[in-house]
Amino acid sequence: MKIAAALFASSARGILAACGLALAALLASPPASAQRGAACERPERLRFSFVPQGSDEEQQSAMDPLLDALREKLKMPVEMVVPSSYGSVIEGLMAGAVDIARLGPASYVTARKGDAQVTPFASLELQEPNFAGPGGAAASSVYFSLLITRQQGPYDSIASLRGKVLALADPDSTSGALIPRHIFARQNGLQLASYFSRIGYAGNHEQSVLAVLSRNADAAFVASTNLSRMISEGKLKRRDVRVLWRSAPIPYDPFVYRGQLCADIRDKIRAVFLDNKSARTRATLRGLHATRFVPVRDADYRIIRDLP
Repeated sequence: MKIAAALFASSARGILAACGLALAALLASPPASAQRGAACERPERLRFSFVPQGSDEEQQSAMDPLLDALREKLKMPVEMVVPSSYGSVIEGLMAGAVDIARLGPASYVTARKGDAQVTPFASLELQEPNFAGPGGAAASSVYFSLLITRQQGPYDSIASLRGKVLALADPDSTSGALIPRHIFARQNGLQLASYFSRIGYAGNHEQSVLAVLSRNADAAFVASTNLSRMISEGKLKRRDVRVLWRSAPIPYDPFVYRGQLCADIRDKIRAVFLDNKSARTRATLRGLHATRFVPVRDADYRIIRDLP
């Protein structure tokens, strides 16, 4: 809980400073033999990264089998780059210091604006046991932004949260920042900055949840999938939180690669991810609490791009 409090205390300025430090570290050692200016790039090694969701160690461990499959298929080293923020992954992709990444929908749209060759090729289908939509717990490649508070706390409506403290995940988070600032605010005729007495960035969804449970925040916007995973892992119980608002379905996280990579490299990356029968892919899916990888394209994220 002390960690949650410390992270929640970080201001947006602190988060952005961390992004800059992370980017500096990434750019310190760019791909050695990337053929800049050529028709395509064939680097000596590929670098994979991911936007922070909760435990970086868990994401790394989950991805290890699939990255081993990539190393074997591509016959080249594939390195994991651990990020400090959503922004550091976006900047890494645009700078050529990250070649493959798991992004959130909004961070993908941001990256695509900065580099039109950033290409989504796969997403995840997940079983949503705790916060599924009206259709129940069927496997799906969508999720929801949830406004949560403590079940045993005094807040039982959006109106009861006026003047209280709100936790957001990261400025580039879809369900933890973008949807709240645009969709939630428009639906409820309010501006977050004036409705809440204070808004803090916790760094990721898990820390936002912990900020609420530890009373460092009165409410938080979090992804339904992250909250479900915390419940499945025993980090909290379903009855610990109260959901006061749910968004419409949001397309799930895209895996992307830089379009500057040569076509044969891109084709092999896509083939490894979408081989759902492979033992290594299955191992990664289990680690990510997913049922399978599904193909996606840029048009699938138009709903995010079209937000005001």
